Amino acid sequence: MKINVKHVAKLSNLPLSENEEKKFEKQLSEIISYVDKLKKANTINTEITSQVTGLENVIRQDKNASSFSQKEATSNSKSNYNGMFKIKKILR
Repeated sequence: MKINVKHVAKLSNLPLSENEEKKFEKQLSEIISYVDKLKKANTINTEITSQVTGLENVIRQDKNASSFSQKEATSNSKSNYNGMFKIKKILR
């Protein structure tokens, strides 16, 4: 399947060079071909599933570990105030 990369790039507002257009045209065509192969796969007797491992709620136990003190954590900071990191305002 031929992909119009210029059109996709325009819709995505992505400036592409001619080399990039050729590169992505090949890559996108390969992806579309692969998806076409998947469409042809026989899934009639396949059970519907959202995942295949059978695992549910796999979590690790929390472990207490040593940590830096407040003084150690802020000791290498460029600027701190009352034991907290001081940074430039990022919101207006």
